[in-house]
Amino acid sequence: MPTERGRPGDEDPRLRFEAMFTQLYPQVNAYVRRRTPDDPADVVAEVFTTAWRRIGDVPDDALPWLLGVARRVLANARRAEARRPVLATVEGASPGGDPGSTVVERAEVARAFGQLSDGDREVLMLVAWDGLSPRWAARVVGCSVPTFYVRLHRARGRLARALEAPERATEGARRREGDS
Repeated sequence: MPTERGRPGDEDPRLRFEAMFTQLYPQVNAYVRRRTPDDPADVVAEVFTTAWRRIGDVPDDALPWLLGVARRVLANARRAEARRPVLATVEGASPGGDPGSTVVERAEVARAFGQLSDGDREVLMLVAWDGLSPRWAARVVGCSVPTFYVRLHRARGRLARALEAPERATEGARRREGDS
């Protein structure tokens, strides 16, 4: 059961939430419905779940805040939808392709990815696998947004070079092994 949270002076956060929900649900639902071809129920539910969890952060004029949350929830849903075909391809679920080529591609990517530094791998995974925006990913790694963009750009470049030149990377690894 959620804890009772609210701003100082609010007698009952539940009453505030219920009033906000009753008054603003139609507007939030209409906003979401205009922006997605899918059933808006899940998005609207997530918006009001966020409002309940953060009831103390919701301003008195809650509609703009709720619509901002809805915009972010919709953006997250779009990003997730855009990743589905990529994930299906990575998992080999793409029909009509040669499963053997998928295995080879996966091995090449894994090899190239393994050659990157821990920092490069972290930056790439936050954006590509975790779906974080550079702004949020910068908060995760503890740097400024411009610095994160630079790190991301450099990491992508190093990954591209590792993918383009597998033979050089393998030769370099053999030389390093011979040195030890």
